[in-house]
Amino acid sequence: MLIAMTQSPEPEAGESGDRALARAAAAGDLAAFEALYRRHVGRVYGVIARLVGHHGNRAEDLTQEAFVRAWQALPEFRHEAAFATWLHRLAVNTALMELRSRRSRPQEDDDAALEYLGQEDSAGHATALNLDLGRAVASLPPRARAVLVLYDIEGWTHDEIATELGMAVGSSKAQLHRARHLLRARLETSA
Repeated sequence: MLIAMTQSPEPEAGESGDRALARAAAAGDLAAFEALYRRHVGRVYGVIARLVGHHGNRAEDLTQEAFVRAWQALPEFRHEAAFATWLHRLAVNTALMELRSRRSRPQEDDDAALEYLGQEDSAGHATALNLDLGRAVASLPPRARAVLVLYDIEGWTHDEIATELGMAVGSSKAQLHRARHLLRARLETSA
């Protein structure tokens, strides 16, 4: 279960409100961090769930881990980028570390991923993926899913993906092609 936070008044929404909350949280204000958590938990959980799938409560655990890392890193946050952008990148990196660690472990069962119903998209909008597309994306092999999500949904370049996933740019392009082919086939069979 995701962290239950106490209710406290929130400053204005948006980037300027986030900036003020981030500065206060960096100075140790837990209520400010709670407000940031409430504003961004859906988006963070959504990107993590799309990248790693649902393995038990792993997406929720990784969401919590991302916010713990954010809390720890806030004093060094330079406010050069929007807080939401910084937090989103931190969440993606948390999910990518999980994917890297899975490569060294025996293959986990992806059946739970089929229960994926779509989450907030990276822009914070409600369910950008419909049920069939969401299930099809969740059922892709992990590396193919990661490349597809990072390239087509999150807008990363192949250079960025290759660097983060520790692969050649050509491998990123090949994984994207594979993911799109598998996705198309899965959607055609479900239609």
